[in-house]
Amino acid sequence: MKIATWNINGIKARIEGLVTWLKQADPDLACLQEIKSQNEGFPSERFEELGYNVAVHGQKSFNGVAILSKRPFDETMTGLPGDESDVQARYLEAVVSVDGGVVRVASIYLPNGNPVDSEKFPYKLGWMDRLRDHIKGRLSFEEPFIIAGDYNVIPAEGDVHDPQAWAGDALFRPETLERFHALLNLGLTDAYRACHHQSHQYTFWDYQAGAWQKDNGIRIDHLLLSPQAADRLKSCEIDRFTRGWEKPSDHVPVWLKLDV
Repeated sequence: MKIATWNINGIKARIEGLVTWLKQADPDLACLQEIKSQNEGFPSERFEELGYNVAVHGQKSFNGVAILSKRPFDETMTGLPGDESDVQARYLEAVVSVDGGVVRVASIYLPNGNPVDSEKFPYKLGWMDRLRDHIKGRLSFEEPFIIAGDYNVIPAEGDVHDPQAWAGDALFRPETLERFHALLNLGLTDAYRACHHQSHQYTFWDYQAGAWQKDNGIRIDHLLLSPQAADRLKSCEIDRFTRGWEKPSDHVPVWLKLDV
């Protein structure tokens, strides 16, 4: 089973590139973030034509997550538990059946948190605390569970082109990294790091200052795996070539293969 994540930075602006990539890469499950579309405006029919079932948790102009699946959804859940006042569309979870069991996936768009001296940084940290609590509960199911998405977290110095330049950024602050490590300490595995030890492999390049041309990137799109998923992990790769396409997202797809 091939499972991918991609922050597409606007479904309407990236639809043709996304469809092209889906035809080439042929993932069984694709988790999308920052679709910037309400549910009714999401172009589900374009993906249904490719054989995908579609689940969407949208929001007008901002945020929004979706999951495309070649297998029918057994169940879906929208929104991250723990704060009923939070209306931002950043979390979508789904379960699909496979031979001998199920696979659970979540598409997440973790808050950016900048500027750190605003309310956005405490919101990010609180969201990460809620995510940890939710995943901890889900791990008791002992299922293959893939938490896929744009985490807006740079895990280590080897995941950024210039650590000093990002030292005060919400993506690289000690408080952020502490919470990311708390996720991993639940028993989760960073799929890409499990398969690749080389540093300076990125998933995001800013549109400004020639970041793509200079390879000034960061790795912030991650696939975290429950122990049951990690046991089945075969490979994990970054499709960085899509950043060079016409009208690209500033993120690129990351995908893995599981033996299910």
